[in-house]
Amino acid sequence: MQCEVKNKERVGVINPILTCQPCGAQYASIGIKECIGIVHGGQGCVMFVRLLFSQHFKESFELASSSLHEDGAVFGATHRVEEAVDVLLMRYPHVKVIPIISTCSTEVIGDDIDGVVLKLNSGLLKEKYAGREVHLIPIHSPSFKGSMVSGYDVAVKDIVSHFAKKDKPNGKINLFTGWVNPGDVTALKHLLTEIQVDATVLFEIESFDSPLMPDGNSVSYGNTTIEDLTETADALGTIALNRYEGGQAAKYLENEFDIPTIIGPTPIGIRNTDIFLQNVKKITGKPIPASLVRERGIALDALTDLTHMFFADKKVAIYGNADLVIGLAEFCLDLEMKPVLLLLGDDNTSYPNDPRIKALQENVSFEMEVIMNADLWELENRIKNEGLELDLILGHSKGRFISIDYNIPMVRVGFPTYDRAGLYRHPVVGYAGATWLGEEIANTLFTDMEYKKNKEWVLNVW
Repeated sequence: MQCEVKNKERVGVINPILTCQPCGAQYASIGIKECIGIVHGGQGCVMFVRLLFSQHFKESFELASSSLHEDGAVFGATHRVEEAVDVLLMRYPHVKVIPIISTCSTEVIGDDIDGVVLKLNSGLLKEKYAGREVHLIPIHSPSFKGSMVSGYDVAVKDIVSHFAKKDKPNGKINLFTGWVNPGDVTALKHLLTEIQVDATVLFEIESFDSPLMPDGNSVSYGNTTIEDLTETADALGTIALNRYEGGQAAKYLENEFDIPTIIGPTPIGIRNTDIFLQNVKKITGKPIPASLVRERGIALDALTDLTHMFFADKKVAIYGNADLVIGLAEFCLDLEMKPVLLLLGDDNTSYPNDPRIKALQENVSFEMEVIMNADLWELENRIKNEGLELDLILGHSKGRFISIDYNIPMVRVGFPTYDRAGLYRHPVVGYAGATWLGEEIANTLFTDMEYKKNKEWVLNVW
């Protein structure tokens, strides 16, 4: 019995799990108030990403494009960035933060976005927008390497390093949430409120679940302010929930400003939520209140009702962002399930050294594969041609046709999810997330049993 970690053997990609780095950089940018990012590339580099965001959240977001054309691909297109910044500042007088996000095409032709920022800071901003606060932040996110995960991580680090400035202690902790949903932020803020800890949540996307108001609709945007970003250097400590989604920024604050930093584990499930709260206690000295002990007990009771009777030995395949996949695998193990296939959808070569993956290699008692740089064909091929039998799939909506074609029940989790209503409101982190996720898995399995008229006698134990 072993857990084998290996690369996808094929060079090509069939049905990718993740999209490209600029998508992750754009996701970071929409979490900031008074910010509109400019994507330096073709219009599709914004249009299709905005479509993903809108499909997932059912909201509208503001992102701009330098709208690169054929002539720019031949002769260079930094002038398009200059024009885009000028137009954006004229049309949106409230905008203060403008990330300049590169793409594969502009990285290949060698456009110097760092140089453009220096030129604009000493030219246009002083001459035409004197006295106006404007922050131009170059973000390099070529999509011929990495994924939306690494693009998000790079952007968060670049944005934080641009603003962070030491002043005086603010008594807060920095909380880098990683690529989460509004429901996750709500759950995390609840835990911190119960333990009476003041935190700067980066990035604050709870507001992505925008209301319809009598005075009209508006676009969605995050609530992380320039002041929040600046004060990250004055925090008591930093907790990054994910190693690959905000970990770089956390390490930067530790190295540059000597801020105590804890990275992970992703608080999915009871065990990892316990560790998260202990980490908060370690940094702040605040005791864990009885209210959270009770909340933990309710979650434990809900999961105990399901674990051995319905979940034991169920075989699961999981795909998506690495931190999410590993956290879900640890949760499944705690529920007596067998995560037999983990698909990590990008080319990060550090995965084999991840202590969580090493722990899986040392402790699992069944055959498990962890595939790096994977695509969804790795999942389909094992089912179709290699005889892999699964009871459940965990992943985002792009894998739904595998679930449909091979009659395997699937729980949607991760980004993007667009074929289920309102999942972005439900957390997968914290005790509330453990309860919801466990019950969602159970109800999906029960529905599948009814659909297939399979082992319905099990339900008679009730």
